[in-house]
Amino acid sequence: MTVFSRTDKSVLSQWWWTVDKLTLGLLLAIVVTGIVLNIAASPSVAERIGLPTYYFVQRHLVILPIALGLMISISMVPVREIQSLSFALFILSIFLILLTLFIGSEIKGATRWISLGGFSLQPSELVKPTFAVITAWCFARKLEKPGFPGNIVAISTLAVVLILLLLQPDLGMTLVIAAVFGAQFFLAGLPLMFVLVLLGLGVCTIMGAYMFLPHVQKRIDMFLDPNTAANYQVTKSINAFREGGLFGAGPGEGTVKSVIPDVHADFIFAVAGEEFGFFACLFIVVLFAMVVISGYLRLMRINNMFILLAVAGILTQFGIQALINMASTLNMMPTKGMTLPFISYGGSSLLALAVGMGIVLGLTRKRPGMD
Repeated sequence: MTVFSRTDKSVLSQWWWTVDKLTLGLLLAIVVTGIVLNIAASPSVAERIGLPTYYFVQRHLVILPIALGLMISISMVPVREIQSLSFALFILSIFLILLTLFIGSEIKGATRWISLGGFSLQPSELVKPTFAVITAWCFARKLEKPGFPGNIVAISTLAVVLILLLLQPDLGMTLVIAAVFGAQFFLAGLPLMFVLVLLGLGVCTIMGAYMFLPHVQKRIDMFLDPNTAANYQVTKSINAFREGGLFGAGPGEGTVKSVIPDVHADFIFAVAGEEFGFFACLFIVVLFAMVVISGYLRLMRINNMFILLAVAGILTQFGIQALINMASTLNMMPTKGMTLPFISYGGSSLLALAVGMGIVLGLTRKRPGMD
């Protein structure tokens, strides 16, 4: 028995019968997993820095309903309104990024946050989903009207975003946005040769960052030499996975959360490994993979180029962010300071992810003439 009848013409009923329920269900499963892991990881962090035991858990549970409400609300919006909303949010996020360069709070050598009444906002998080929508519109418009300078506008927008991110600096997000842009450009018809050129530019960017940005050089050196004392968090993270084994030490029995400073954010996957084991980690990986793969499969039935490019871009971001977080926790790549989507603690990230996945759910709803 369903909550809504097919004859019900209300907005909520129409949304229910047209939304991608598989993706929605997978996202809710990730959210529930995040609640469990936050309850496991956050209390020790709060106590270590002199805050109430459940400080981070409570904040996560306060922001989570707002994020889910935002995601559902955006998924109900028509395509044109999603475009308009994305443009408005993109302009706002660019303005706020510029503001961070002057009044932003410096944390770990980077100026990416603005403090607003006790809440730290990272404007660059909002750039990721909205930028994907804007570039998708530019490329789709170019294909519809060959005289429209869509490629030039998209490349110019990319240049502005990358310059602002490098000024913060935020190399990790710079590479993610560049990779997503390259994927969208390729889907829009960019020749493979130009894709290789973009890859070459990415390699040059990493080399330049290593040479001129001390914190980037430090993270890469830590990755290349895991025995260094500065690699403390990663070393403890690897030990956590080793101690957890196949089935984990049990809820509340882990020790890594008491010694890793960022265990509730960047290293929350290590808590899953130690307390719940290999199979729990595999379950999390499968959840993220299914969101991306099911989304791509749904795109194969859509003949609207804008929707295809926008959704592909946001899904690629989602997958890359999850991959980077889990890989860096396992010391498979240098740490990037990226959250595990919908699982790690982090207000800005949670809200931005809600916007992005709300756009995905909204654009992939069943509509006449699109499937």
